[in-house]
Amino acid sequence: MFFVLGLSIVLAALLLCNSCTSLISSLTWRVVGPRAGQRLSAASFAGMIFLLRTFPIVLGIVCVSLLLIPAYLEHEPRQGYEPVSFKLAIIAGVSAIGLALALFRGLAAWRATSRLNSDWLLHAEPINLPQVKIPSYRIQHQFPVIAIVGVLRPRLFIAEQVLDSLRPEELIAAIEHEAGHVVANDNLRRGLMRACRDVLVMVPSGRLLDRAWLEASEAAADEYAARRGRQVALDLASALVTIARLIPAGMKPAMPAGAFIISGQEEVSGVKARVRRLMQLADQKGTRNDRALISRIPLWIPIVLTILAAALAANDPHVLASVHLLIEESVHLLS
Repeated sequence: MFFVLGLSIVLAALLLCNSCTSLISSLTWRVVGPRAGQRLSAASFAGMIFLLRTFPIVLGIVCVSLLLIPAYLEHEPRQGYEPVSFKLAIIAGVSAIGLALALFRGLAAWRATSRLNSDWLLHAEPINLPQVKIPSYRIQHQFPVIAIVGVLRPRLFIAEQVLDSLRPEELIAAIEHEAGHVVANDNLRRGLMRACRDVLVMVPSGRLLDRAWLEASEAAADEYAARRGRQVALDLASALVTIARLIPAGMKPAMPAGAFIISGQEEVSGVKARVRRLMQLADQKGTRNDRALISRIPLWIPIVLTILAAALAANDPHVLASVHLLIEESVHLLS
């Protein structure tokens, strides 16, 4: 019963910590999100959203691993019988469902992408493209695909109608956009954000962050291409218009973990907004400098600081004793 109770406490703590911090992240986004979008570049804005979306589960895992589990193992008596209450069992069960759902959907997305990748490779024609360092292929597809598929070994797939319709300059600009997704590890980030969303099953927050990140990541890839100069920005805008016109009415591509230049879920208004943004970038002189402090802070620094703080606290016996007291009070409250 010692380990059953401990596992129930760990699962419940993960869910409650993730839920509370996710609500805080959602409220923070509603307060600072619109203003941050105006002050930051698209890449920094996407990074901020990614941090808000993933930090809650990271914080929960760190606190449980470095504080709660050591406190329980050190101070909880192994003798005696302390049953798991019905309320605690319910919360732990919901948390277990969330973790299982995240694992299941993650594996399902990976398998679906692997199958699609294998199918495309089976009928693909390898091609050599200028300034492209990853394997590139021409495919036959009804959707005008330009997509980066894969995380560890990314591949570039381009539908033949896109290759036939774009001018060489437009194609280079479109490839630069996809290179921006590779540099930013957007396929990996997309998978992590999906996992964070699936873990949180009690509080339906975060959808606005997911949608905002998708828009910001596309804008960031556009900015990455536009950094090459005014003409590249204009060529990318022209390529977006051409590709959008090639999309069959009502068709959406099935790609769980791919970065498209135009997503099947992207509305016409979204493409128009990107084209307008590219026109603005083409008219700007020089690069845009972020004025907010967060733009100069790497995303891993808050996570590293959190781990260090929890590790330092775990070395203090008074902290662990206080954590165990909190565990006892929480279990008593749920009994």
